[in-house]
Amino acid sequence: MNYPSIFNDVVGPVMRGPSSSHCAASLRIGRICHDLMGGRISSIEIEFDPEGSLATTHKEQGSDMGLFGGFLGWEAYDERLVQAEQHMGAAGIQVTISIRDIQADHPNTYKITLTNPWETHQVTAISTGGGMIEVIEIDGAAVSFAGDCYLTLIYTNDPAGTINYLSHALPEVDGLEIRTGEPSYIELKAQQFPEEAVLGELEQLENVSQVKRIRPVLPVLTAKNQQVPFITCEEMLAYNEGKDLSLWELALRYESMRGNISEQEVLDKMDDIRKILKDAVSTGLKGTEYQDRILGPQSVKFKSLMESKKLVDGDVLNRIIMYVSAIMEVKSSMGVIVAAPTAGSCGAMPGAVLGVSDSLGLSEEETVKALLIAGLIGVFIAAHSTFAAEVGGCQAECGSGSSMAAAALVYLAGGQLPQSISAASMALQSSLGMICDPIGNRVEAPCLNKNVMAASNALSCANMALADYDHLIPLDEVIETMYEVGKSIPNTLRCTNLGGLSITKAAKEIERKLGQGQFYKSC
Repeated sequence: MNYPSIFNDVVGPVMRGPSSSHCAASLRIGRICHDLMGGRISSIEIEFDPEGSLATTHKEQGSDMGLFGGFLGWEAYDERLVQAEQHMGAAGIQVTISIRDIQADHPNTYKITLTNPWETHQVTAISTGGGMIEVIEIDGAAVSFAGDCYLTLIYTNDPAGTINYLSHALPEVDGLEIRTGEPSYIELKAQQFPEEAVLGELEQLENVSQVKRIRPVLPVLTAKNQQVPFITCEEMLAYNEGKDLSLWELALRYESMRGNISEQEVLDKMDDIRKILKDAVSTGLKGTEYQDRILGPQSVKFKSLMESKKLVDGDVLNRIIMYVSAIMEVKSSMGVIVAAPTAGSCGAMPGAVLGVSDSLGLSEEETVKALLIAGLIGVFIAAHSTFAAEVGGCQAECGSGSSMAAAALVYLAGGQLPQSISAASMALQSSLGMICDPIGNRVEAPCLNKNVMAASNALSCANMALADYDHLIPLDEVIETMYEVGKSIPNTLRCTNLGGLSITKAAKEIERKLGQGQFYKSC
């Protein structure tokens, strides 16, 4: 099993754009394509299946933008992403996008053909939620590559002989497989690329035609024979018997073991995330501008009314609403945010955690610990369900964010581990069945409302858990239930722009105006 990482799968990526499933994931897929072609691309054909979500959402929700940035070798937070299409044109890269039956099993499937005067390669990949990806085919051969290691492809007409050479030259690798495609190649996975001397010898072998190096696109690598201390909540509780570790310490131990990095590195990474989240709140509250959006900077007025005591009293809740709104507005204006667990739900968990932490006057260290707790709850969800609204509806995004936040808020309030787990269970129970039906084919509304609801739900469930309300259903069983419920939600209500609020008369008018380049202001 490829165990989820807090930083790969849950609290991340650091990115720009409306949707992690679309923007960040597609950029990572594009980055892999860029490396496969050695950065030399003349033309690209992109194919989407008509039965998938990308056929109707690829442009407006940022898949095209992310792909173009990836083809150019950019990072997901690059400030040039908004102009990625123009940069592709300037680079002389021709792109064709086709909607045709590609027999895709997953709703977020990309089939990409890349050419230059010397070679042609084909990549099929899927976006699995929250910016995570899996390349499932390269040049006609089935593979499984998540971008979490260094991948070297050796194209050869003598695979057995080349394998024999590699097994002697590189005894320490994570995987060495012959892939029978068009043409065939050897797939080498490792924690770093082979030394230049070895690569040079490989390229000189008579039966080797090409050697391709594909860099990782994830922040935490996956090593061979990876181990984790637990992968369900039940296993975690059993592991903790006699240890009496806090939930944040268990999260720290999990991520350190999973990523083969020190506990201090884990803390430092999460502190970097905390700073980005704080910057997003600060940026949002100053007001944001971006033409291709539905909602303007509403958090600015909320802040003014809250400070002048003109809102219904509720200090902590109102601060949470303000923070959630600010982060979502930064996302919608192409600012830098953290998908936590997704871009569509990027406001709920961070807004709740930062809002409560600031209201209680807690330290930066305590905020980092709370974010780790949220990340660990997300690990359990990632391992046994999904964060992709295209697969499970908005319950998979905002519902997951609410569950993660609830556990963290209990900690910030001084609660105990069992109470955090109870809060996480109740928050996710409250979110089951939430559909994904963005208005105007943009990830803004009702997404903002749902993020605020998710954060508010987290606060309510945290307080209920602190008062020892009985959650009844174990968290692991609620996570499994969410996955089953998600599969029963109709395709039209899973981020396809084909149902719910997406197809109301008002929504279609908004979509029409946005398509004409008009700035829409709600009444």
